[in-house]
Amino acid sequence: MLVARDLEVRAGARLLLENASFQIAAGDKIGLVGRNGAGKTTLTRILAGQGTPAAGTVSPGGEVGYLPQDPRTGDLDVLARDRVLSARDLDRVLRRLRAAEEQMGSADDAERDRAMARYARAEAELQAGGGYAAEAEAARIASNLALPDRVLDQPLRTLSGGQRRRIELARILFSGAETLLLDEPTNHLDADSIAWLRGFLQSYPGGLIVISHDTGLLDAVVTKVFHLDANRSALDVYSMNWKRYLAQRETDEKRRRRERVNAERKADQLRTQAAKMGAKATKAVAAQNMARRADKLLAGIEGERVADKVAKIRFPEPAPSGRTPLTGHDLSKTYGSLEVFTGVDLAIDRGSKVVILGLNGAGKTTMLRILAGMEDPDTGEVVPGHGLRLGYYAQEHETLDTARSVLDNMISASPHLNDTEVRKILGSFLFTGDDVDKPAGVLSGGEKTRLALAMLVVSGANVLLLDEPTNNLDPASRTEVLEAIRTYSGAVVLVTHDEGAVDALQPDRVLLLPDGDEDLWSATYSDLVALA
Repeated sequence: MLVARDLEVRAGARLLLENASFQIAAGDKIGLVGRNGAGKTTLTRILAGQGTPAAGTVSPGGEVGYLPQDPRTGDLDVLARDRVLSARDLDRVLRRLRAAEEQMGSADDAERDRAMARYARAEAELQAGGGYAAEAEAARIASNLALPDRVLDQPLRTLSGGQRRRIELARILFSGAETLLLDEPTNHLDADSIAWLRGFLQSYPGGLIVISHDTGLLDAVVTKVFHLDANRSALDVYSMNWKRYLAQRETDEKRRRRERVNAERKADQLRTQAAKMGAKATKAVAAQNMARRADKLLAGIEGERVADKVAKIRFPEPAPSGRTPLTGHDLSKTYGSLEVFTGVDLAIDRGSKVVILGLNGAGKTTMLRILAGMEDPDTGEVVPGHGLRLGYYAQEHETLDTARSVLDNMISASPHLNDTEVRKILGSFLFTGDDVDKPAGVLSGGEKTRLALAMLVVSGANVLLLDEPTNNLDPASRTEVLEAIRTYSGAVVLVTHDEGAVDALQPDRVLLLPDGDEDLWSATYSDLVALA
């Protein structure tokens, strides 16, 4: 059981949460909700032991498995299978077992005897950790997350960002931790994997907190909802499922509004009466008492919750360009012995809309990185056309300098704007006050998305390369992004699992990877988007 007592959570000088106490017991399935930037990711990092609260304590009471929004896998030369098995330290045991097995073939009797002893010790340790059945369990979890054996046998550095994130999710699920903290676990999952994950989490015997914008997952899994209210720095606990929470929260909002209106009316009456009585010296004390009663009345009633703000995202008119601002010839990419794609040709015409489709690991992100100049192809070349101005949105936010502040990142993207203009644009993306001085590295996934999009907005790009631009966004912000994509008149090359993003783009063409086939877009390709 994880127990939090009197937590105070801050981001710099900004108070996110005050005096919050709760527990996560075995069988609890908790959805942590609140607008982007409310502090959900900061809170889960503290619960996972990767951050420190401003006040209060967290007592884990057992192992905690934590999936952050942007997981870092450490040594990229490690095999994907070993990374998953490391959740129970079985990777180390299996390596010792295999090494001892090889040494048992030694012609030296003494060496062979020592190897047999090492093998026996390693095998006993393996059995204590679940034996070969545990290895099969890890492979089964990975397979359900669209990670077959051929992927598990590759080093992490050869995998796409989406595959590496799914490896981390498989590792956390395999850990068997008493408490799971999952921050946007459905990112980069196809429809079948999401359906499997719902069933896995429903039957998970431990406690669980999940942050997700996938309302289907929340509806299927959660039995309790924690609403982190950014306006009140409070955690509202609803011991009910998702649908009942939505109805109850609306009821609570209406009640608070009624209470506020009644309290303000009574306070106004008291203050009016106090003002009349205060004019007479003999009634001055009574008038002061009435004024205090009015203040006390209002102090006891919660203020009406300020409507959550939404970033105003609009891409500007693109800079002028030639007819074909971006071309790729004979592009190929291989990682070790793994051929990702080969001989791909494409031409991005002015104002064209292209969606890249392919199964996970087909090279969609790699293709965007090559087009963006972030990675070199093994063969072929990318040729910029006349007037090309490129804007790249990376799904893992590699375009952000995490050591620099929000403000400094924006200034680097818009050297033609002065400080006041930059701050005004940041304000429209909900970065105000001290928020602009925060290092980009401490931002939540949703905040990083907003910052990266803000940097695109000021770039004046005429070709946008967008890799999963709606990940980590709350529904209202996602709507804004989709509208920005819909109305942008420049060229767009889009990689996404979000069918709504493709609908907004209204693509002209589709590029299918890894084969590199190009075709006119038609509705028959729509079913491939969620599978991609």
